[in-house]
Amino acid sequence: MSDNWIVANLENAFSTWNDKMGEIWTLVTTSPQDFKGGAVWSVVQNINGGLQAIGLGLLVLFFAMSIFKSTASFRDFQRPEYALRHFIRFIATKVAITSAMDLMVSVYTICGGVVENIAGSLGGVGAASVSLPGAIESAVEDAGFWASIPLWLVTILGSLFITVMSFIMIMSVYGRFFRLYMYTALAPVPIAAFGGEATAEMGKHFLKSYVGVCLEGAVIVLACIVFSAFSSSSTPSIDTSITTVTMIWKYLGEVIFNMLVLVGLIKGSDRIIKEMLGT
Repeated sequence: MSDNWIVANLENAFSTWNDKMGEIWTLVTTSPQDFKGGAVWSVVQNINGGLQAIGLGLLVLFFAMSIFKSTASFRDFQRPEYALRHFIRFIATKVAITSAMDLMVSVYTICGGVVENIAGSLGGVGAASVSLPGAIESAVEDAGFWASIPLWLVTILGSLFITVMSFIMIMSVYGRFFRLYMYTALAPVPIAAFGGEATAEMGKHFLKSYVGVCLEGAVIVLACIVFSAFSSSSTPSIDTSITTVTMIWKYLGEVIFNMLVLVGLIKGSDRIIKEMLGT
């Protein structure tokens, strides 16, 4: 770390960005069961188990609603295939409710395989890390006191913007991770909607939404790959013939633009998946 305050400020901002990038990579490649040693997952399992009784109660309600909506005279139940269809629906939904945890884990495992395959093609986020070029560091350290005054303002604004973007980015990824926990914990309730023909659409929408949340990890990994390729192909140029303030302002502008591309992709990952799945 440089002794120069301006250089140290920029290096701290870039370090924050690189740390959050590494944290994002850890989140998208870690299963919910292993996150924080499994402490959160244990709570989710307890909630899921406690809601199974409510789910079974809703199953009976939705099943009864479906039957009475289909026929009030029960004349259709004289046909064995009609009664068998309702019976199979009831039994299948009951099994799904009691096995909701295993069902959600299976869906996540399938979607997680997609994320792991994409992540394996990148290998890490080392190529997406940002560092301060030596030419800028030397120019700042050689600047006099009066020339350093506008540099302070430029670096403070740039560092603040980079730090804010870092936290916006990581909060978006954490939001996706905790939505996985919410869906898994509450799963028995919406799954119970499959017990009735009239309410089955609710259960389908829940499963599609959960698959979408799982696949958001793939979009986030792809966003990191795009950012890595975009940054490497558009490395900010350093023009030492201009003033130090202009040089830093130009460099930070290009770096922040590249970062905005990644933040925008991560923030819009849920919208991209919804458009793909039609939810």
